[in-house]
Amino acid sequence: MRTEARSGTRTVVLTVVVTMLFLAVGTGIGTWAFYDHLNSNLGSGGDIKHLVDEPENKDEGPKQPLNILILGTDGRACEGCSIDGEGGSGGSDSTILLHVSADRTSAYGVSIPRDALVDRPECTAPDGTTVPEASGVMWNEAYSLGGPICTARQTELLTGIPIDHYLALDFAGFRGMVDAVGGVRICIPEAIDDEEHNIFLPAGTHNLRGKQALDYVRNRSSTPNADLGRMRRQQYFLTALATKVLSAGTLTRPRRLATFATELSKSITTDVGSVAELAALAGEMRDLDPSSIEFETVPNRAYPAGDPNWGRLEILPAADELWQRMLDDRPLHDATASAAPSPTTSATPGNPEVSASPDEVPADSVSPEDQEKDAADNGLCSPA
Repeated sequence: MRTEARSGTRTVVLTVVVTMLFLAVGTGIGTWAFYDHLNSNLGSGGDIKHLVDEPENKDEGPKQPLNILILGTDGRACEGCSIDGEGGSGGSDSTILLHVSADRTSAYGVSIPRDALVDRPECTAPDGTTVPEASGVMWNEAYSLGGPICTARQTELLTGIPIDHYLALDFAGFRGMVDAVGGVRICIPEAIDDEEHNIFLPAGTHNLRGKQALDYVRNRSSTPNADLGRMRRQQYFLTALATKVLSAGTLTRPRRLATFATELSKSITTDVGSVAELAALAGEMRDLDPSSIEFETVPNRAYPAGDPNWGRLEILPAADELWQRMLDDRPLHDATASAAPSPTTSATPGNPEVSASPDEVPADSVSPEDQEKDAADNGLCSPA
């Protein structure tokens, strides 16, 4: 089983949980007018037209397991967003199928790589056009062609699991969210020098804002592992952003919190109809300890050199065991099995560590000398 992307998957789910919790907080920081404002910002991709039958007693509350499709998307239909030369609506950079137990006390997630080749069912795009079925296509094409509903149907076809909800967070919204909280401190272990896209970030600890933050999460051509490296950076960045949002510097400043809530709500597309419903969903998981969530990358292998599909990934039959565990509402690992090693991170190229701080330090006030000292002190940013 390939586990090279495993260390970062935890952070995406934590961020989504924080997102829902934050929106719950957001309903109490202003007037009903502000509440309506957040609701109007939420993007709706429509309801899922299921390929798999839902449980007959689905509406009986937390007596059934919950399966949520989490998508980190790379939309580029915004000013200054196409820094990597890709246009259009993009696709799903990160996909995690999150399984929450029926009693809402445990959860685990399975990550599906964007380059995996799969079969796609017929679906209807948001504009009403029909997206035809196809075989042996890249995982993220479903989102590019038909949005989250198509990805949800594709997930059901692959897994046989009914998807209860989807939540997509567009990375293009980073600029406004990051600026709203005064920047996010990130540790870059090795300099990023991307002449093709004019992205240059020296090694060290940086307080990234706006376009710099977007450059950081979008860059892929100048670092090892390409898309897998980019996926890790996105995941770590989201964790650092969530840490900053939950810091005293944000939570004690209603105006800043309201600005962040507005920017965040504009970046979310979901089938959940309102902020109140998102808050209720988060409330169901209030007894869930995010640090206890287990993760796995779907079993896969790279097609060998010389194969027509070289450069893509094949999902292996061993994945069926993961899907069956979800269907049976069983843990990711049997109690008698050896505990899986805890995900770890290290300051190696392509696997940056994050240093998130509640202190608000404008990026232009941090000297290179201070960054180097910070890197030396915390031991995170020394190049390998």
